[in-house]
Amino acid sequence: MNASIKRLFVTNAGLGFTVLRLLVGIIFVAHGSQKLFGLFGGYGLEGTGQWMESIGIHPGYWMALLAGSGEFFGGLALVLGLLVRPASLVLIVTLVVAILSVHIHNGLFMANNGYEFALALLAGTVATLVEGAGKLSLDRLIARA
Repeated sequence: MNASIKRLFVTNAGLGFTVLRLLVGIIFVAHGSQKLFGLFGGYGLEGTGQWMESIGIHPGYWMALLAGSGEFFGGLALVLGLLVRPASLVLIVTLVVAILSVHIHNGLFMANNGYEFALALLAGTVATLVEGAGKLSLDRLIARA
């Protein structure tokens, strides 16, 4: 395997980090499911797109599709431990956009729709980008091959 490609998959993170990756991934899959499919009390693409338009994010439908896809498929990648670093980059961009366009003006705390929760997810996602997928992951299996 090419050394540059191998660096994409290699990880020295342990089992504890695997737990972090799984939990953060599950949260992203759930949030993406709300936006894409209307699951878990979400509004689906149409409703999410209308909301995005209402706060000045245009075109709302396509932005909802991008955000929902990034969250759902990026979260799925974290859960599987497959291509975790590229998925983390997508999720980091999604979170930064969410923080700056939706939450930053509300302060830190979630009670006011602040950026507290998004910041915690950002920390977990940045850690995943730096450390890789962890001990129990498909990335680790690929790196060993």
